[in-house]
Amino acid sequence: MDNPVYFTAIYFVFVLLLGVYSWFKIKTPSDYYVAGKNAKLIPVSGSLLATILGGSAILGTIELSQGVGWAALWFLFCASFGLFVLVPLAKYVSRYGKFTLPGLLGHFYGERARLISSLVIPLAWLGIVGAQIIAAAKILAGLEIIGYSAAAVLAGTVFILYTLFGGQVSILKTDTLQSVLIVAGLAALTVFAARTPHAASLPPLETGALFNESFTGVDLLILVLTYSVTFVVGPDIYSRVFCAKNEKTATRSVLIVAVILIPISFGLTYLGVYSNAAGSREIMSFAQHLLPNWFYGLFIAALLSAVMSSADTTLLTSSLILSELFHSDMEEKKAFRLTRILIVVLGILSIGIALFVTSILQSLLLALTFFSGAFVMPMLAGLLKLKVVKSQLTAAILLGGFVALAGKLINLWGDLLTGNLIIILAFVVNGGLMFVRFGRFRQNLN
Repeated sequence: MDNPVYFTAIYFVFVLLLGVYSWFKIKTPSDYYVAGKNAKLIPVSGSLLATILGGSAILGTIELSQGVGWAALWFLFCASFGLFVLVPLAKYVSRYGKFTLPGLLGHFYGERARLISSLVIPLAWLGIVGAQIIAAAKILAGLEIIGYSAAAVLAGTVFILYTLFGGQVSILKTDTLQSVLIVAGLAALTVFAARTPHAASLPPLETGALFNESFTGVDLLILVLTYSVTFVVGPDIYSRVFCAKNEKTATRSVLIVAVILIPISFGLTYLGVYSNAAGSREIMSFAQHLLPNWFYGLFIAALLSAVMSSADTTLLTSSLILSELFHSDMEEKKAFRLTRILIVVLGILSIGIALFVTSILQSLLLALTFFSGAFVMPMLAGLLKLKVVKSQLTAAILLGGFVALAGKLINLWGDLLTGNLIIILAFVVNGGLMFVRFGRFRQNLN
């Protein structure tokens, strides 16, 4: 019974049964979307932490640290920094928001801004869900009983069914437990790794190790602009805030998670540096050699918990945003039915992405880069009540997003410096169109 395959099978059966159970607890569409907007501090904090530590953060940090060493600390440091910036803004997000981020944009700028964001965000977020499926598929493939493609289809199917049945009620029920399981599993693996002979040969953590030829100050700036900002303004992050019963709960939850992410970053980066030094680049491979068989099974469950927490939140949020395009009143039964249909459709599309893009960071950062260039500055301006040129907002969103995406593509497959400069330019274009009136844009839009 200590075979890790049994733990994996039990885990998948458990989450599916929990999803079905939660379905019978849902009384209103609001319960399904935001758990009745009545969640307390621990469930909101646990869900936010588990969502962030989805496979993209855990496996993404380890993947990055294998290439850049201790400089990978910046990955989750940037996430924490974004949450610290969100802390004083969380009360406004809770106060003005109802179900989705586009709803907030509509509140600040009108129907056109809501429509554009409702179209663009779910498309960008397909890459995020795809990243979770990639992560889960790599975990399952590491068991060596199933290939990557079959694992991606299996994991994606479970994610879809779990989200479809339980909605936000089941997500909040499991995420706190899952966050504990995730942190405990990572802590145990770090302790076991530190007690091996390889630990003595690891490069030391020094101030100079935070930057190197593979990760420069410019790379950090790009990470802040394309990653940190998604924790200040992000549909998945805001979906946790919307569930909080009041502004105080929302603010405290964000602060708690921002602090917790810092030690977790050290642990994950250590594991990545260790795995690289040990010659075992896949976390499943070196975890299997370090941990007892029964503990290895629990560790797999912990990783799958992380992926599940992030995937279900993102999938539900994207489906809800798209559904709002067709229904102004999301409490209607038709809107509720459409949201559940879209969960299936978007889930299948995300499985397709996972089958053709196998890099977690590549899938994640492409999606985040477009979102950052398009929506971060408009949302911050709305929350801070800054005056913008509304007639140019559409152009600001579209140009900012596409210029940022172009920069990221050049970054990945062309010249690194040129790509980074274009990403920075995207924020200049976005901000310029928002705050400086250009007659030609105004004439075209009118």
